[in-house]
Amino acid sequence: STKMASHSESSESTLRKRRVETKKTTTTHSDDNTPNNEEDTCKAKKQELVTLQTGTYWLTRIVLLRSIAFIYFIAFTVAYNQNKQLIGERGLLPCKDYLLSVKRYVGGKIDMSAFAYTPSILWFLDWTDMDANLDGIALVGMALSGFVLLTGTANMIIMAMLWVLYHSLVSVGCGWFSFSWESQLLETGFLGIFLCPVWSLSQVPPRCPPSLISIWTFRWLIVRIMLGAGLIKIRGDRCWRDLTCMDYHYETQPVPNPMSYYMHQSPWWFHRFEVLSNHFIELIVPLFTFLGRRMCMVNGTLQIVFQVTLIVSGNLSFLNWLTIIPSLACFDDASLGFLFSSGRGAKQAVLNLQAEEAAGWTPKPTRGMLFRRVVNVALGVLIGYLSVPVVLNLLSSKQVMNTSFDPLRIVNTYGAFGSITKERTEVILQGTMNEDPKDPEAVWEEYQFLCKPGELTRRPCLISPYHYRLDWLMWFAAFQTYEQSEWVIHIAGRLLANDTSILSLMEYNPFQGRDNPRWVRGEHFKYRFTLPGSGPQGKWWVRKRIGAYFPAVDLVALRGYFKSRNWPHPDL
Repeated sequence: STKMASHSESSESTLRKRRVETKKTTTTHSDDNTPNNEEDTCKAKKQELVTLQTGTYWLTRIVLLRSIAFIYFIAFTVAYNQNKQLIGERGLLPCKDYLLSVKRYVGGKIDMSAFAYTPSILWFLDWTDMDANLDGIALVGMALSGFVLLTGTANMIIMAMLWVLYHSLVSVGCGWFSFSWESQLLETGFLGIFLCPVWSLSQVPPRCPPSLISIWTFRWLIVRIMLGAGLIKIRGDRCWRDLTCMDYHYETQPVPNPMSYYMHQSPWWFHRFEVLSNHFIELIVPLFTFLGRRMCMVNGTLQIVFQVTLIVSGNLSFLNWLTIIPSLACFDDASLGFLFSSGRGAKQAVLNLQAEEAAGWTPKPTRGMLFRRVVNVALGVLIGYLSVPVVLNLLSSKQVMNTSFDPLRIVNTYGAFGSITKERTEVILQGTMNEDPKDPEAVWEEYQFLCKPGELTRRPCLISPYHYRLDWLMWFAAFQTYEQSEWVIHIAGRLLANDTSILSLMEYNPFQGRDNPRWVRGEHFKYRFTLPGSGPQGKWWVRKRIGAYFPAVDLVALRGYFKSRNWPHPDL
């Protein structure tokens, strides 16, 4: 018994010793690897934080602001390069003349009625040097939009200034600023004001999260844009219903690019597929916005792909680039995180805010935050109220496109290519130094515009998102008469004097370094794309003369014409 007890104690002692040694070994092994375990733990925690949560829009706001700023920068750059020639002191349609006519219309005073009719800060500037005013507005706009584009941050003050500055140009731009994308940029820019904090220039201001109401105003914009475009097509040109519109579009659109030439050569079945796809994207896909997060993202993705396709196939100014912007509001932080670098900057700040929110910490409401909520609700009510006539217009069988129902162009109705021209016509300006314009031996030399078709061997240009306003309006002039587009005669008079400001909007002046032409005329031609491998080598176009667009004119004959329209007459 004693031996058995002794043996038992010995065994128990040995077992304790083994346990202690095992524990020491385990402890020692653990201590040897403590740094690795801490590193693994940190990595695991970081891995958990790297995944952005859905339902927040901090990064979405940065992407939207940068995108809006990019379009503003392009628009103000176009204005700086072209406004003086188009609406300046000696422009084709001077904005000062327009402002004076508005002043007379409202009773001869510059007051709120004049400002309500034409919202522009030009009312309050010195008109003795209108060119300097136009340049100043454009340069300030370029500087502010460039800042937002580079930094990805803005406040309500900056965005409101950009909106006011561009509104000031659009309001006095007459026909040169009459395109749908001007109103669309103003509406998009207005919505951008409410994305931002009032004063802060932080990319991720903790006390000013992007409002869901603000995000939905952008989503509502893309829905209206696409439905408006789709419905006007179904109700408009029959070729949209019989699926033949794309047989003509690439060749007859305002300013084709090189890809337009090749797209035009596609087989008939592909053009039918394009029209069907267009109807699906514009009439069905926008409704996905209201079907939850994933379907909303599907809408955003398809709309962006659609707009990129349009960008590739034609020079539609910055319209398609601008239309991408409200589609971006279909994506939240979790879906846009790949655009931002990890471990620092805005993305890390958002991860920290989401972690704090998950832990139950929320910032204590301040007066500023409460005021911001009131502003957001007021924005939603305003957009809803102004959308009523827009929705009624969409539902109407007499739908109109690209119309504003309020003077500030806050909520507009949109639509594009409700009808398709089946033939392309061009106005070609020609000059001669011959004394007799009726002489069959007279040599007429052609002016070339910067981008619109002219010389048959010149490759179509690629300029989008930049925009040549004169080239675009020449497309409209070609299927009107010169009486409907009198500014074409104004151009002719300026060409007779070799006016450098107008010639700066053109690619080629055949009389550069020579005497001024004695006569200028407008010729009307029908243009068609050549077929690949057929016709004269190197030609993109073939053309056939239709007739005279306007007869040969000289400066003497134009003197009375210019005087009756208060246009500055070129020096004889």
